[in-house]
Amino acid sequence: MVTVYDVVPSRLIKKAAEKLRGMGIPQPAWIGSVKSGAHRSRLPQQKDFWYIRLAALLRNAYVNGNVGVGRLRTHFGGRKIRGVKPEERRKAGGSIIRKGLQALEAAGLIVKKKKGREISAAGRKLLDAAAKESAS
Repeated sequence: MVTVYDVVPSRLIKKAAEKLRGMGIPQPAWIGSVKSGAHRSRLPQQKDFWYIRLAALLRNAYVNGNVGVGRLRTHFGGRKIRGVKPEERRKAGGSIIRKGLQALEAAGLIVKKKKGREISAAGRKLLDAAAKESAS
């Protein structure tokens, strides 16, 4: 049986994003007009950025177990280019991650725990099905 660990993450996230779009999870109105973090210089260029980020959040919860907004901000952060000054590491914006986790929680794919969130059985099933499709 093919699992999330057996496929290339980019293909898995792309396939899972298609499945999440088909589930009808609503996209916030402001998602196309904000950067994903202080380290970015432009807005996201993908049309389905919201669903790609949701799929990446879901995969991260699958692989790492218990995840929270702070850890995910660090994961999705990057280097801030500051001109002639040395580059610095910046965290990603928390609002996109927090709203994404809340949307996945409302869809029943993630469960809120005492500290952080974990993937539910439905979320695990969705990612395993996406892994099976992306492997062939």
